Amino acid sequence: MRRFVFTCMAVILISLASAAQNKTVKKTAGTPAKTPAAAAAKTSGGYNIPITLTPFKNTWVYLGCYFGKYKNLSDSAWLNEKSQGVFKGKEKLPRGIYFAVSPQKYLLFEFLMDKDQNFSIKADTTNLSNVTITGSADNQMFQDYTKFLAQKTPMLSALQKQLSEAKTAKDSGLLRTAMTRANKELQDYRETFSKTHPTSMLASFFYAMKRPEIPAIPMGKNGKADSLHPYRYVKDNWWQGVAFDDESLVRTPFFEPKLEEYFKYYVAPEPDSVISEVNYMLLVSRENREMFKYLLGKFTDKYINPEYMGQEKVFLFLFDKYYSKGDTAWLNSKQTKFIFDRAYSLMANQLGEPAADLVMADTSGKPVSLYGINAPYTFVTFWDPNCGHCKETVPRIDSIYRAKWKGLGVKLVGVNVDEGANEAWKKFVKENKLEGWAHMYQTKAARDEETKKGVANFRQLYDVYKTPTLYLLDAQKRIIGKMLSIEQFDDVLKAKIKSPTTAK
Repeated sequence: MRRFVFTCMAVILISLASAAQNKTVKKTAGTPAKTPAAAAAKTSGGYNIPITLTPFKNTWVYLGCYFGKYKNLSDSAWLNEKSQGVFKGKEKLPRGIYFAVSPQKYLLFEFLMDKDQNFSIKADTTNLSNVTITGSADNQMFQDYTKFLAQKTPMLSALQKQLSEAKTAKDSGLLRTAMTRANKELQDYRETFSKTHPTSMLASFFYAMKRPEIPAIPMGKNGKADSLHPYRYVKDNWWQGVAFDDESLVRTPFFEPKLEEYFKYYVAPEPDSVISEVNYMLLVSRENREMFKYLLGKFTDKYINPEYMGQEKVFLFLFDKYYSKGDTAWLNSKQTKFIFDRAYSLMANQLGEPAADLVMADTSGKPVSLYGINAPYTFVTFWDPNCGHCKETVPRIDSIYRAKWKGLGVKLVGVNVDEGANEAWKKFVKENKLEGWAHMYQTKAARDEETKKGVANFRQLYDVYKTPTLYLLDAQKRIIGKMLSIEQFDDVLKAKIKSPTTAK
């Protein structure tokens, strides 16, 4: 049995989408369950799922479902003295793979939430390989597949273990052949089933689970091997048979990994390439509210704080096309403000665009301006003297500056983001001999004046929501690097100096 763990989403959107789409779990101690006969009566709408789950008695059990890579609870049922209860609601649940959860929050077994949602479950937790579900053709097919897996999985696991312990190349070869044969049997089962039951839920799941087989490298017309053919083939066939308007895929544990794998290996990281893929998926899923909300939340979560420099452009595309047009009515006011504030902050510091000027005070209180610094490259560090990571990073920046960047004409700008820590700031600058820097901070009076006028402050203009925040600017103070490590900034400098026309 797997321990059911509640999880927190990294960003607000996926959690709100999940919560909005799942029925709130209500527990009222002592509430009697309806009799199986009464519970089995079909309803015109909603869901009605009687469950007998021995040996649990006089306790709550739960109905859970997947949401991408997360698990959520959808409902609860009180089991009576005979271990009988019922999951029931007035509105149908989103289709997908669901699971029964024990009173101790252990995931017990999986089943399908089909179209009708009127079926019964009988199971003994001492023998979960023999779960009985009646009244659902989809679940009968799913149970047959589960039993087939129960036969093949131990064999594959044993072969994998033997392969890891193999002593000779001959043994390894024999084991790999056996694993290939066993995997083919599994794949043949899925393909045969999909041809026999093409419109079933399980067939749609098999399509979503499938990965295209990598073809041999063919010879081109010029007589040379076309090494890119396997990549193009796999990319073109990755989503074959997968319907982006099928809401049930959202509630499976394998759709999101396939989505992640696709963007990691088969979509170029350049923002325009990502936007093209994201836009297509959102457009074809638009008619299905569940899938659309899931994908929009997933892509927002992925690109609001992206892995690669410049990919925040994808989030800004999502903001412009969907959020700013009011297509996300399910958000509450707090969530909407978060998205809008984040978008407005990122708009001001896009790659290739001029950085906002910084007019602040230096350590002696005299005014100093970012645009008053004349240099082929300017490196700006927003930091806090009480931030542990800053105390480590700032000296490292100074070290690479002295060793390499100073000779390239780079000028350093350090911005203290906490005017209340000026003494600690000055002490750190002095003790670490941060000479050659333009040190500055915004006075409280200047900050209050900005607030009074309602103009954007440096935190918004430079997206300073954590410290340290680093930027590399060219001679015209255009942003050419951000969200990078010190070593990656060094690589950007090398590339720019190697091709000087790109920095003009």
